[in-house]
Amino acid sequence: MKLKLLAIAMCCVATLGVNAQDSQQEHTNTYTPTAENLAARKEFQDRKLGMFIHWGASSVLGDGEWVMNNRNISVKDYGQLINVFNPIYFDAKKWVAVAKAGGMKYITFITRHHDSFSNWDTKESDWKITNTPYGKDALKQLADECHKEGIKLVCYYSLLDWYRTDYQYQTGRTGKGTGRTEKGNWDNYIRFMKAQLTELLTNYGEISGIWFDGHWDQTNEEGSADRGSRVNWHYDEIYSLIHKLQPKCLIGNNHHLSPFEGEDFQMFERDLPGENKAGLSFQKASDKLPLETCETLNGSWGFNITDKNYKSVKELVHYVVKAASLNANFLLNIGPNPDGTIQQEFVDRLKGLGDWMKENGESVYGTRGDIIKEQQWGVITAKEKALYAHIFTAPNQDYIFIPSIKQKITKATTLKGDVKINFKQQPEGVFVYVKGINIDPYNTVIKLSTK
Repeated sequence: MKLKLLAIAMCCVATLGVNAQDSQQEHTNTYTPTAENLAARKEFQDRKLGMFIHWGASSVLGDGEWVMNNRNISVKDYGQLINVFNPIYFDAKKWVAVAKAGGMKYITFITRHHDSFSNWDTKESDWKITNTPYGKDALKQLADECHKEGIKLVCYYSLLDWYRTDYQYQTGRTGKGTGRTEKGNWDNYIRFMKAQLTELLTNYGEISGIWFDGHWDQTNEEGSADRGSRVNWHYDEIYSLIHKLQPKCLIGNNHHLSPFEGEDFQMFERDLPGENKAGLSFQKASDKLPLETCETLNGSWGFNITDKNYKSVKELVHYVVKAASLNANFLLNIGPNPDGTIQQEFVDRLKGLGDWMKENGESVYGTRGDIIKEQQWGVITAKEKALYAHIFTAPNQDYIFIPSIKQKITKATTLKGDVKINFKQQPEGVFVYVKGINIDPYNTVIKLSTK
């Protein structure tokens, strides 16, 4: 009996090893992005600021989007949310208007999170918003309004699932307490995801990106020597399907690893590229793909009724500018209320950020970074024949020093008011004399014109 059990165990380990190996090998196919895709990457880099929206049935419980996992709520009990999720005040026009007022150029919307609830009228599941008392397709309304207002739409899509029984939860790191006992059916789960992605990319007009999340559920923890997947995600099939249906559509995967073959941008969760404050970003920033960092406006992704830890407008301005200085977009998250409204604290802070961007957006939108490392006074962004010095902290002396600038500086002015500033360029860098200029409470921007 012991020998039989040992044989079975060895077989299971071998199977997991094969799955992990297959998962790594499936990225070896050569991916050649189309000209449309390459153009879309540049446009994505130019946008610099987007709105992330975490929202769905989980919002009803007011404890973030991980509530099903964190409280070990069974599928049977959690499923009752379909009878009470009724966002009667959801208004896509208001959501998009808030995003535009905040200076956002794109929206990344949760179409399906880890609890498997679909925010659109999918034909692949009954666990969806159109089966709630609300009964309407939220994604359709949001997509139509985004297209109307010139806001690009990205669809967040969860790879892992705490609700379905065909997901291979036995080998996952999360969702262990939701009461599932049936054996997973991985082939069916892959078919399900491909069918849902086909719906998203067929029925809602132009989708600018697919934002995958959850790969890490089937790996060891971030920072482990072995981050191989315990399942074969069939990315070669999934990524090819997406690029076939909409070649311009950019693919990103929040796997907390270096980009895989077929991906078009790289994201960092709660970290700026090159940082690892959240313990999720051990990977290096790509020097070939567009970059994006995502962060919450308070401390939570989904609606959390007790979370009052709101970031200030100044913090938000510094975050988007620091991201731009590192060649990354800033995806700022809000978690709307279960009734569909956006709480005033979010609206006010986004308006403050948007007002600053209206006056100073030239120094952020369309810029590129990686010019110099962050200085004690702030950071640098660049665009065409201009460098922008972002002064976060007023210097103790009468000048700021910008090291390692090789371009010939022809003029220095304040971005706001176009006031001429004295400067001196030497081989080691540029001295910019800032005594007497008006200091912005959030970030004073100096424009350096180059030859």
